[in-house]
Amino acid sequence: MLAESIAPTIEESVRRMTPVAADPSELDEMAKLERILVRGQEHPQAYRLVGPTGEVQIPPIVFYLLERLVEVMARGDSITLVPVGKELTTQQAANLLNISRQYLVRLLDRGEIRYTKTGKHRRLRVEDVLHFRARRDRSRRKDLDGLVEFSQELGEYDDLK
Repeated sequence: MLAESIAPTIEESVRRMTPVAADPSELDEMAKLERILVRGQEHPQAYRLVGPTGEVQIPPIVFYLLERLVEVMARGDSITLVPVGKELTTQQAANLLNISRQYLVRLLDRGEIRYTKTGKHRRLRVEDVLHFRARRDRSRRKDLDGLVEFSQELGEYDDLK
C-alpha cells in the first residue's frame, strides 16, 4: 500500500514541516496528473477522490489546493505544508526559511523576527516567519536589480547583444 511505502520518509517530513519534493522518476506522472487536474476545472461539480476505502466528493477549495500542489511538484520544486496560526519551533522555522537554526537564533536575538518564549524554548508564529521571508525576498530582489543595473551601466551586458 502506498501509505506504508511513504510513511517513514514523506509523512515524517510533512509532520516536521520540512520541504518535500517528488522523486525525479515521478515527474512524468506529476505532469500527467497536472494536465488532468487542469481539465477538471471545467467541471467543478465532479471533483472526486478515489482511495482504498472508496470514493468521496471533494470541495472545490481542496481541488484547487491539490491542483497548486501538483503544479509545484510537477516542476520538480519542493513544497511545505504549514497550518496558518501554528507556532513553530526554531528548527521548523529555520527549515521553512532554508537557513540554519543557529543563524535563525541570531536573527531572533537581533529582533528581526518576533517570537515568544515557553520556558527556555522560543516559539515563532508561522505568519511572522512568512512575513520575514517575504521582506527578505523583496530586499534580495531589490539588491539583485541594483546589481543588474550597475552591471548594465558598466557595459557588462554589451557582449550578449
